[in-house]
Amino acid sequence: MSERDSMAYDVVIVGAGPSGLACAIRLKQLAAEQGRDLSVCVLEKGSEVGAHILSGAVMETRALDELFPDWQKRGAPLRTPVTEDRFLLLGPRRAWHLPTPPGMRNHGNYIASLGQVCQWLAAEAEALGVEIYPGFAAAEILYGDQGQVVGVATGDMGLQKDGTPGPRYQRGMALMARQTVFAEGCRGSLTRLLMERFALNRDSSPQTYGIGLKEIWEIDPARHAAGRVVHTVGWPLDNATYGGSWIYHLADNQVSVGFVVGLDYRNPYLSPFEEFQRFKTHPAIRPLFEGGRRIAYGARALSEGGWQSIPRLTFPGGLLVGDGAGFLNVPKIKGSHTALKSGMVAAEALAAHLAAGDASECEDYPRRLRDSWVWSELHQARNIRPGFHWGLWAGMAHAALDTWLLRGRAPWTLRHRADHEQLKPAAQCAPIDYPKPDGRLTFDRLSSVFLTNTAHEEDQPTHLTLRDPEIAIRTNLKVYDAPETRYCPAGVYEIVREATGPRLQINGQNCIHCKTCDIKDPTQNIRWVVPEGGSGPNYPNM
Repeated sequence: MSERDSMAYDVVIVGAGPSGLACAIRLKQLAAEQGRDLSVCVLEKGSEVGAHILSGAVMETRALDELFPDWQKRGAPLRTPVTEDRFLLLGPRRAWHLPTPPGMRNHGNYIASLGQVCQWLAAEAEALGVEIYPGFAAAEILYGDQGQVVGVATGDMGLQKDGTPGPRYQRGMALMARQTVFAEGCRGSLTRLLMERFALNRDSSPQTYGIGLKEIWEIDPARHAAGRVVHTVGWPLDNATYGGSWIYHLADNQVSVGFVVGLDYRNPYLSPFEEFQRFKTHPAIRPLFEGGRRIAYGARALSEGGWQSIPRLTFPGGLLVGDGAGFLNVPKIKGSHTALKSGMVAAEALAAHLAAGDASECEDYPRRLRDSWVWSELHQARNIRPGFHWGLWAGMAHAALDTWLLRGRAPWTLRHRADHEQLKPAAQCAPIDYPKPDGRLTFDRLSSVFLTNTAHEEDQPTHLTLRDPEIAIRTNLKVYDAPETRYCPAGVYEIVREATGPRLQINGQNCIHCKTCDIKDPTQNIRWVVPEGGSGPNYPNM
């Protein structure tokens, strides 16, 4: 195999999401203020910046105000201010209006496409001299003689299914760095390796996750109210399952509608995708979409563990930022502002660290983060999500107590349980009878995947790997009735019945990179790794 070409930078950032781009921008801002030259490179596995970005999204501008106080003059794509908040409890046939919790009050916030925000941030970063390379997936961590991280390597291109070089083979490139920032987002494949190698989560609570599914609709103008924000809890989920929905009225008669299911759910027959489709049939929800047109679909896992699940953030040669470290504020249902801020704080710590010529671990980053508003905000919200381990009603009562009476200052901190350990055997659970899609309001998974513009080179090695293929049948099918065929929102996993017995078929070409399989698989037999750069979904405005 040919030698890799290499390039050297002061800082290499893996991921062009909010945290990675904010880190790059702040590094360049500080270098300009100090009259220093600092080389910064950002790698993005999507075909373009924003292609893999998916969020609700209502943005709080607190961090953006600090990064670019003049962001409005600079043309940031935040053009729909929130005008109204509604919070509903759904039963099977009725809806009850509840007081909006403080964290879900959005006065001063904006409904936006986070993908478009990242595209704008990327343009600002490039104007400052940041080098951004979309379509190049960081596939390998490079280590030095002392075990320290010294950079990353992009994946080889043109490999055939068996892993051997094909006619268009091109060796990946090594990007060497004095410090490497991992901003991969939720459950990044390299971040997972770092967690294991450096035991970064040894002293934290297990991370817990949700899967968020989203559609964008064009609706009847008579039913549209730009700036309206609606959240719901309750039906169609049972009282033991955490989750809820959002409906955000964008501009131009468009609506962002989504559904989140906590991946600590217990019934292996539950399908998050089908729950989302069923949600839209509720009598209080259906009228909004009747006569409308669905124009986009996507899904993505999100880190819900909060403050107690934040791992050690630094290791020799690098650090973690954004949702890869778990900075989502669950009660607010927001993580873009904390991701931006974490990247900015990391940049400030790195700038000082590199200026001092320090080659050791950048331990000032977690200290600076603990002194920032991110830390206090997440600490105040830390007990809301784990309270729902007791169920919807107990969770809501506890959230009210923690929010209104204790104001986030409880003398205790609740812990999480690992999501993959929560499924009950199928024999202990009742199957769920989901209605067939009607093709107008509700849809199947394959027609939904079509809207994601997902593309993978057919001849490349699969990026969904099994430690032991037999476990898929021996344990997943026999004990849990193949839950991967239901929790995947893209129809990747399929049990094929043959004369020789059942087998698991992996339709990797459907994968929309949500990472749910890597998280929820009960035996942790499935591992998601990056495919060729540029593969996966191509979200235009999610």
